[in-house]
Amino acid sequence: MAYFTASCDPVETNTKFAKSLELDYPILSDPDKTAAKAFGCLSPRGFSNRWTYYIGKDGKVLHIQKKVSAGDHAQEIADKLKELGIAGK
Repeated sequence: MAYFTASCDPVETNTKFAKSLELDYPILSDPDKTAAKAFGCLSPRGFSNRWTYYIGKDGKVLHIQKKVSAGDHAQEIADKLKELGIAGK
C-alpha cells in the first residue's frame, strides 16, 4: 500500500509545508493543475477540492471520498480501507 497527497502548489511551497509538519509521506506538486483536472477535483474557481481517492493495485479508482474533515479523516481512511478489503501496513 502507498499513500501520498497532491497539491496545486509549487514544489517549493509543498516542500516547506511537509518539513514544517515533519510529514512521512510525499506531497506531489501539480502547479499546472493537469492531474486535478484529470481527476475531476478542480473547482470552477480553479482550486483543487480536498478529496480522497482510493485506487486499487490495478489502477482503478475504487472510491472517491468528497467530504473530508481533517480531524476525523485518518479514522475515515482506516475504516474505508478495511471496508474495501485493503490490507494495512
